[in-house]
Amino acid sequence: MRKNTIKQIWARGGAVVNGWCSIPSSFSAEVMAHQGFDSLCIDMQHGAVDYQVAVTMLQAISTTSVIPIVRVPWNDPGQLMKMLDAGAYGVICPMINNRAQAEALAAACKYPPMGIRSFGPIRAKYYAGGSSHGGGDYHEFANDETIVMAQIETAEAIENIDEILDVPGIDAVYVGPSDLAMALGSEPRAGQNDAVVIEAKKTIVEACKRHGVPAGIHTPSAEVALKMVADGYQFVTIASDDRFLMMMAKAEVTAIRSALK
Repeated sequence: MRKNTIKQIWARGGAVVNGWCSIPSSFSAEVMAHQGFDSLCIDMQHGAVDYQVAVTMLQAISTTSVIPIVRVPWNDPGQLMKMLDAGAYGVICPMINNRAQAEALAAACKYPPMGIRSFGPIRAKYYAGGSSHGGGDYHEFANDETIVMAQIETAEAIENIDEILDVPGIDAVYVGPSDLAMALGSEPRAGQNDAVVIEAKKTIVEACKRHGVPAGIHTPSAEVALKMVADGYQFVTIASDDRFLMMMAKAEVTAIRSALK
């Protein structure tokens, strides 16, 4: 089975540089996949992406060595299994607040006897399965190679962080800083630098170190991403495809408008 290079980076103590795809386009995903990211996440929670388009985006990413991840809309076993079957090598699941929710997440993503994932890797067997077996060996390695990331973004999740991290099959956690800021009484974007939010992010990463579980986080820029890595995060997302498009377009148009005044 194709190796998950995210796990290899973590094993040597490194940090994964992740990209984010919110635009429902295989071409956009292909462009992102050629920019040097270690992994790319297709956002089916807040991104404008449905299942059929997500499959084409996974196919586009697979033209490179970049590891494909999907953020699902919710802790729904059917959706989790379907995206893994489609070839996602990892899933990020929002709003995991306690041990029971983390156990349900892990179970849906792992084959028996570890979990309850149903067998039927319709596309994953071609993307990930060993070619000598025609993809037939996918299920033998999927539990080890695929990644399950629980998103931590509420006060309840922080309170229960140790029991969430203690669940077998939870390979990493991912901080949603906007939701976390709102949950702690701050503004979703500007409030991410409030003392209470900074302390919460520190609490999460310290708990992850205690349990030997990598921590990930969404960031708006390379500068913030590097700071998070320095703080101990091992998986950093930089902005998203739509924000890159917006920021570059705005900068260029503003430059022209300013010169024409």
